[in-house]
Amino acid sequence: MTAQTCRKPLVSAVGVSKHFVMSESLLSRRLTGLLARQVMAVDAVSMEIYPGETVGLVGESGCGKSTFGRVMVGLLQPTSGQVYYGNTPIWGQKSIDRSELKHRAQIIFQNPYSSLNPRYTVRQTIDVALAARGVPPRHRYEEARSLMTRVGLSPDYLERYPHQLSGGQRQRVAIARALATQPEFIVADEPLSSLDVSVQAQIISLLEDLQNEYGLSYLLIAHDLRVVYHMCNRVAVMYGGQIVEFAPTDALYERPLHPFTRQLLGAIPGTGGRRRRNRNGRGHSPAQASFATSIEAESMIDSSQAHIANACQFWPRCEQAAPVCKKSSPELLSLSFGSASAFGASHSDTASGASTEPQGDRLVRCHMAHNRQ
Repeated sequence: MTAQTCRKPLVSAVGVSKHFVMSESLLSRRLTGLLARQVMAVDAVSMEIYPGETVGLVGESGCGKSTFGRVMVGLLQPTSGQVYYGNTPIWGQKSIDRSELKHRAQIIFQNPYSSLNPRYTVRQTIDVALAARGVPPRHRYEEARSLMTRVGLSPDYLERYPHQLSGGQRQRVAIARALATQPEFIVADEPLSSLDVSVQAQIISLLEDLQNEYGLSYLLIAHDLRVVYHMCNRVAVMYGGQIVEFAPTDALYERPLHPFTRQLLGAIPGTGGRRRRNRNGRGHSPAQASFATSIEAESMIDSSQAHIANACQFWPRCEQAAPVCKKSSPELLSLSFGSASAFGASHSDTASGASTEPQGDRLVRCHMAHNRQ
């Protein structure tokens, strides 16, 4: 029996889709007759996140990662599907109270400068979150001082404005604001992409410490595959709004099954996606090796999201595409490859938080991977 079957998920997405209507300009409508078109950002995505777990979400720019993250915390309403906190939906009848949702779920945005109000001091920014939690005004200053200390900043910064802070300091303020509501679940939407490498290491350490201290669950949206390997218990790979592979971290990095996953891991400089060994003979994922540059999927592949009806979306870019790939869209099916020990030491020993990953079970959306089983 896996850890997931022993306890209930904290957050669940069931068949979540999000479509946006793109209105053409008046000139385009007059000259070309174009009408409003619908863009499918997220397509029937299901995911469960367990207490104390970190799930990574990776993929190229424009594939729907950030949109899905915003749906998970209630910032966007899905076109179809539902998100549940425990057994309570966040949309529709008998949904969770919005104030309770803000208390239980928070998001850390990619750009800490644009996510902070430039006219608010740090203290005012945190006060808004404390007020949402119901903290009385007379207690907010001490709470804000405590939060600043917890994220590694001096309380003296409370009276500063965002433009007076460095990028790393602004991101710490954003984390303090998220913690102010005492959440259980945090979506970290590329929280490191705008920071220097040295500052990234500090933020990673902070997020891990906070998870261990408060028992937080994370959905980590990222491009840097090394960070994902280090922090996550399981990893979901998204392409064109769909999850194409979802597996325990060690299993996915050691044996990627979907062609798109292999492209992502193969882009890590100096490894070609192969596993390395240290002097003690113990296996290391490519993500553990030390490289000077971050890996960003959009630098190697086209970000087109054109939906191909009744076909695998990835087949035009797949080296192993077969005739069946052009005729039918593969389903996201569960495959099993035995114990995780077959891939080396369990990643749960090194990733932050308690182990919640199924031993060897994984989901793959690929005709070729299904046929090999």
